[in-house]
Amino acid sequence: MNLPNALTLTRIFLVPLLVVVLLTKVEWPVMGVSSQVLGAAIFAVAAVTDWLDGYLARRRRQVTTLGQLMDPIADKLLTAAAFISLVQMGAAPAWMVAIIIGREFAVTGLRSVAYARGVVIPASPLGKAKMISQIAAILLLILGHEGFRPFFLLGKIALWAVLAISVVSAADYYRRYARASTA
Repeated sequence: MNLPNALTLTRIFLVPLLVVVLLTKVEWPVMGVSSQVLGAAIFAVAAVTDWLDGYLARRRRQVTTLGQLMDPIADKLLTAAAFISLVQMGAAPAWMVAIIIGREFAVTGLRSVAYARGVVIPASPLGKAKMISQIAAILLLILGHEGFRPFFLLGKIALWAVLAISVVSAADYYRRYARASTA
């Protein structure tokens, strides 16, 4: 196993830890750090592995089929678990999270159908913007939930941005699929 794939696996293994830290009602005895700060740190480390695994795979020429399959799954596990935890915490509306996660399933399904038909739909700049906005919204909502209240308002605004970018990028993927499948 190469380092990029190990980083992707690390991101997957951090998901249950993130959920436990965010949803367990105990004071974590980690140098007096609150569960929100600890959860935000775990999420941030996992998010950094998303960037780092791709960077290292390309730079070291270690792009593998396994990595290409695992990376988007790890991303979706991480963001879905964080968003669902935020709903449980009362920090994010369930309807918004349902649309955001539904978009993930719809686009993943579309890309799978396209691939089966020999059409490759690469990640778009909108998809990358969506991921960046998701990371920002999640971090702000975690930190602002019970601790740094100004972050909570920024997180709510960022969540609306995630929702908008999710819908627009989904429409873009479907448009690109339609164009590519008729070509």
